[in-house]
Amino acid sequence: MQVPIMAELMAAGETPEILFWVGCAGSFDQRAQKITKAFATILDKTGTKYAILGKEEMCTGDPARRAGNEFMFQMMAYQNIQILDGYGIKKIVTACPHCFNIFKNEYPALGGNYEVIHHATFLQQLIDSGKITMTENGAFKGKKITYHDSCYLGRANGIYEAPRKVLEALDVELVEMKRCKSNGLCCGAGGAQMFKEEEHGDVRINIERSNEALATGASVIAAACPFCNTMMTDGVKNKEKEDEVAVLDIAELVAASL
Repeated sequence: MQVPIMAELMAAGETPEILFWVGCAGSFDQRAQKITKAFATILDKTGTKYAILGKEEMCTGDPARRAGNEFMFQMMAYQNIQILDGYGIKKIVTACPHCFNIFKNEYPALGGNYEVIHHATFLQQLIDSGKITMTENGAFKGKKITYHDSCYLGRANGIYEAPRKVLEALDVELVEMKRCKSNGLCCGAGGAQMFKEEEHGDVRINIERSNEALATGASVIAAACPFCNTMMTDGVKNKEKEDEVAVLDIAELVAASL
């Protein structure tokens, strides 16, 4: 897959509609790379004019700020803002709620003002506009699917319906966990906890959350965050259910159903 690079596109005199911010997980984590490819496939098939920064993209600084290293965060943020403003970026789409949240809510205080859209909302827009049409016998049609709410997408930004609307468009049976939407249980990855062990508790929080998802009887656990995807996948493996239950990003579900 040939993904357009911002510098090359601008050098050719072309201006993309959106910047696809891939994020650290989507760039370097082998599992999350599949989400990146799925979303890029959707952008290509819908004729969306986009580009990525490629080697110019660096971490947003979210893990550094959450871990308490404000100096490192601001250094990263100012570098990113300089690059984004240098290209005249106005609209950013990302599949990572952590990147989405920090661009949308925390970069403006440092001078980084952009229209920021999470890929769940963007996918819903593509479906609503008719640019995405599912095949009549989609890969997941009729399957029982449960959706895990990402904290940074849900409680932090109030985005609950967009990912569910995307799943409904797949013609699946959506079953909710007992704790969902604003009452949803964190998978344990937020606040830079993705990179360290829990400090308290007898049961790992990702295992507790995965158990709730498995209790629905769903054959697919849908997520809209690469960190959540990792934590839920590990929880499913802990129960030795990985052969029975798949953990997939909503972009992967859509890409497989086009």
